[in-house]
Amino acid sequence: MVTVLREAGFRFAIYLSDHLPEHVHVYGDGEAKIEFGGDGPVKVVSSYGMKAGDVRRAVRIVEAHRETIARHWRDMHG
Repeated sequence: MVTVLREAGFRFAIYLSDHLPEHVHVYGDGEAKIEFGGDGPVKVVSSYGMKAGDVRRAVRIVEAHRETIARHWRDMHG
């Protein structure tokens, strides 16, 4: 797992052996998995133990840093 971003108390990570669709794992008080690949909207796949407001905040951060996170994904997975 590689941490690609830290912001607002969250750690955004991508697993080296992960799978499509492109997504990032978010850790804070709980965790969430957020898809960001393609041209579609950023989408929450799952969340465990994370407050709804924190999930929304994490989605906004992924939206704001989508290109950077996608670059990290492509660098790791081709």
